[in-house]
Amino acid sequence: MTSGTLVGDQSCLFLATQVAKSGTRWQHRMAVLPYKMLPCLEMKVPDVSPFRSVGYPIRIHGGTGVLSRLGEEVDRVGGKRAFVVCGQTVAHHTDLPDRVSDTLGDRFAGMFDGVRAGSPLPSVELGVAAAADAGADTIIALGGGSAVVTARAIAILLAEGGRAEDHATKYAPGEPPVSPRLMQPKIPNIVALTTPTTAATRAGTAVIDHETGHRLEMFDPKTRPSAVFWDTEALLTAPTSLCLSAGASCLSGVVGALQSERPPTPLAEGDLVQALSLMREDLARVASDESDGRARLNLCAAAYLSNRASDSGPGGRGLGVVGALAHSLDTRYAECSHGAAYSILTAPGMRFNADSNASGQARLASILGVTTNGDDRRASESAAQWVEETYAALGMPSRLREVGVPQEGIEELAVDSMTDFAITRNVRPVNDPGELESLLRSIW
Repeated sequence: MTSGTLVGDQSCLFLATQVAKSGTRWQHRMAVLPYKMLPCLEMKVPDVSPFRSVGYPIRIHGGTGVLSRLGEEVDRVGGKRAFVVCGQTVAHHTDLPDRVSDTLGDRFAGMFDGVRAGSPLPSVELGVAAAADAGADTIIALGGGSAVVTARAIAILLAEGGRAEDHATKYAPGEPPVSPRLMQPKIPNIVALTTPTTAATRAGTAVIDHETGHRLEMFDPKTRPSAVFWDTEALLTAPTSLCLSAGASCLSGVVGALQSERPPTPLAEGDLVQALSLMREDLARVASDESDGRARLNLCAAAYLSNRASDSGPGGRGLGVVGALAHSLDTRYAECSHGAAYSILTAPGMRFNADSNASGQARLASILGVTTNGDDRRASESAAQWVEETYAALGMPSRLREVGVPQEGIEELAVDSMTDFAITRNVRPVNDPGELESLLRSIW
């Protein structure tokens, strides 16, 4: 009689036990056999795509009155001279600067209130000079996406010196984009939000070159914030339209990641599905009740989860074309908010990519609960319709002409988008601006 048990390591040895009777006693003889001698026991293990998940240290404070803890976070990073960066509305039409200066006490080194929408380079350079004059050793962004982006650019230029153009990602014709390594240590930055912007925990920044109208992208993981504040009273200072604009941008990023050509990692998918769940409920709550602080905080959580998921794997390939066009659109047309750019472009961008990513878009349709029986192409259209209808229900624009784009401006948008980092990662390769021009004319 023989029995067997698998033992050992990668050599896959097999321990065979032979039992025989000798006289009145049973004897056990042990033998270790190579696994290859026992083909009947071989098992096929299905392939699992390898992945890497990266987490970054951050402290998040959420709820009523949490700005009172701001001084603790400045102390935690060793700050003695905390410099606040905000826009005119926050500075002169809210009580937030007073709340911040009161909680900082002697740590408060001053405030730059010159943030402008889109972070044009001249305003950033003024902020750099003001922070240097104040002897800032910590930067606090107080506001929405523009304040966050401007504060991060100030931190980069304070440390690196020189011109923003010298530190920006380069786009050589026919070559992959190259981001210079920005090696100088950066002073810590802390973010206190008034909108649920996805800019909050990014690893870089982008400012507008006022001479060319192009974005200058500066990548530096050292500029991730050490702490983020979701103070509900601060969040309620922003107009509903700004909150919805930030949320609309986040929604596009989440549905883009959930339709990536390769399924997200288990960790990323968990974050993305939860982010989607929050937005499906809380975007509508914000639109219907401007005093709902919990809904605004939940949208901040959705934006954070979306960014954390992107750190775990899914990039912009599912909707890279949307990101590239949206960056150009809201940079060149002041009437177009960040969220409006995404509400106009997300569903058409999905249709632009559908033939190259029907299975990914069908996976999104399944998550949304709008899938159709067994037909990926039909399911992808159902997902695009869901996105279209969701933005429409929020009262957001769906046509370029609604945000001031003339027909003669379409070619410029298409050409400009070809030098955006996102276009290089689109699931459908885009080799000619004429492809983008056709897409844009279809939604004019």
